[in-house]
Amino acid sequence: MEKPGEYPFTRGIYPEMYRKRLWTMRQYAGFTSAEASNNRFHYLLNQGVTGLSVAFDLPTQIGYDSDHPMAEGEVGKVGVPINSIRDMELLFKDIPLDRVSTSMTINATAAILLALYIVVGEKRGIDSADLRGTIQNDILKEYIARGTFIYPPQPSMRLVTDVFAFCASHVPRWNTISISGYHIREAGSTAVQELAFTLANGIAYVQAAIDRGLDVNTFGARLSFFFNAHNDFLTEIAKFRAARRLWATIMKERFGVTNQKALLCRFHTQTGGSTLTAQQIDNNVVRTTIQALSAVLGGTQSLHTNSKDEALALPTDETVRLALRTQQIIAYESGIVNHPDPFGGSYVVESLTDELEAEAKRIIDEIDSMGGAVNAIENGWVQTEIARSAYEYQQAVDRGEKIIVGVNKFTSEESVDPQLLEIDQQLIRRQIQRVKTLKQQRDNDHVKTQLHRLEKAAQGSDNIMPFIIDCIRSECTLGEIADVFRSVFGEYHQTY
Repeated sequence: MEKPGEYPFTRGIYPEMYRKRLWTMRQYAGFTSAEASNNRFHYLLNQGVTGLSVAFDLPTQIGYDSDHPMAEGEVGKVGVPINSIRDMELLFKDIPLDRVSTSMTINATAAILLALYIVVGEKRGIDSADLRGTIQNDILKEYIARGTFIYPPQPSMRLVTDVFAFCASHVPRWNTISISGYHIREAGSTAVQELAFTLANGIAYVQAAIDRGLDVNTFGARLSFFFNAHNDFLTEIAKFRAARRLWATIMKERFGVTNQKALLCRFHTQTGGSTLTAQQIDNNVVRTTIQALSAVLGGTQSLHTNSKDEALALPTDETVRLALRTQQIIAYESGIVNHPDPFGGSYVVESLTDELEAEAKRIIDEIDSMGGAVNAIENGWVQTEIARSAYEYQQAVDRGEKIIVGVNKFTSEESVDPQLLEIDQQLIRRQIQRVKTLKQQRDNDHVKTQLHRLEKAAQGSDNIMPFIIDCIRSECTLGEIADVFRSVFGEYHQTY
């Protein structure tokens, strides 16, 4: 059996794994306003998180400013609203961007948020080469599972690969994509579907970048992945091990990669949000602990643990602290970190790893026969497969074949009224007024000039990132930049 740190990295991407360095402890956060989210970030840093993870509100995700009619009722609800460089500066106030790694869960508007982050650093005198973090930038899974796409697949893929190329030259320590199976699993896929569809998307991104003339040995080293940790403990451990082996093999044999760093399947894990129950919410602490253990035993590089109240609301300071403490207890008290791949050699885990790898390969081959992931998504095949799995799972729960403790077995009539986080409507109104004030105070003639330059670049083939950065410097808003792309690329509407 191979050792940890040896190709194809089934047992881990580093020889020492956590004996040398623990995983990055992140807690996904963002709500109401940039100021409120900044307060939560500082609270989390004081409690011991080792990296930030930003949640953006729905209007930000789909390219609308807070004052847009489409944003009404959604500003600050599921994440932080970011409209301009002023918001971004408030969000990261007093946070050392050259010392803290930041992950941003954003896709359709990923290039814009990355530009905002770069300009915040620039205004503080921090060179972009010193910025560390990850932009999710995984648009394919939006068409599959999440729905926050804006533009058609082809121009969206151009934006993705423009980020790859720009970061290779200007932000070399940045992970340019987090290819996400998490949302595929949340939509109802099985573990093997999560694995196969995620890696098939990864293949599509690599091929698109190669087709743009990029060097796979360079950009491949900055690719990362994002997986779900679900309830089936041993299957999840095996899934993570199979993912590393499959990706290393794909990169070496399909794409001829020779740079070992570009062979590594580095991934962030989040515990399963869809497994949390509104009934008996304390049970969610146990679920999250089991899921977090599977991620650590599976060799994750980064981890978020869900809070127990997230089936009801955004988490409070108290519940997010408990979620973080779960990671810290695993790290500092369990002893697991002393042994790279502790389940290596287990008959059950090794057999499950082989089975998941073989079945995922079969699905990837099927996707290849359709012409690749983009075609399989555009014709609705991937979405249909996930919907079928979700339906079968729910039927098993409804029939009582699949037991969910506190939901369809061991239920309780007790009435529990937990303290939930409430959205401050005054902060929402202040956010909307801030973007209106910005649009009145700035140099609007200069804004128009920069947006026109961006439009010309979008119509051509130049890398779009420098033009977005110029727009950000000129105080163009996220919605205005997204609207330029809407006018050039069009909006995508699924028809199947």
